[in-house]
Amino acid sequence: MEYDKNPLTPHLQIYKWQISSLLSITHRITGVINAVAISIICMWLLIVINNKEIIFANFLSSYFGKFISIFLSWTFSFHILNEIRHLVWDVGYGFDPKISKITGYATLVLSFLLAIIIYIIGANI
Repeated sequence: MEYDKNPLTPHLQIYKWQISSLLSITHRITGVINAVAISIICMWLLIVINNKEIIFANFLSSYFGKFISIFLSWTFSFHILNEIRHLVWDVGYGFDPKISKITGYATLVLSFLLAIIIYIIGANI
C-alpha cells in the first residue's frame, strides 16, 4: 500500500491561527492552572487555620507574590469571561465569524482589565 497519495491534514505549519483557536487553547491551560491554584490556596488556608508555622507570611508582599496574584487574577477572570462566551454559544448566539472574532478580542481585553481591577481592589482591602 502506498500512502503518498493521501491528502495532508492541516498542521501547525499550514493552519492559520484564529482568535477562537487561541482562546480555546488558553481556556484549557487556564483551567488547569486554576485547579492547581485553588488546591494550593486551600492547603495554605488549612495551614493558617491550624496555626502551624506560616511559611507564606511575606510571600504576597514580595515581587514574585505580587506577580503570582496578578497572574492568578488574570487566569480566573479570563476563564470566567471565556466561559460566559461559551454559555452564549450554548444558547445559540454569536456563531457568526465577525461576532465570534469581536467577542474573542473583547474577552481577551476585558480579562486584563478585570484582573487589574481585582488586584487593585484586593490590594486596598
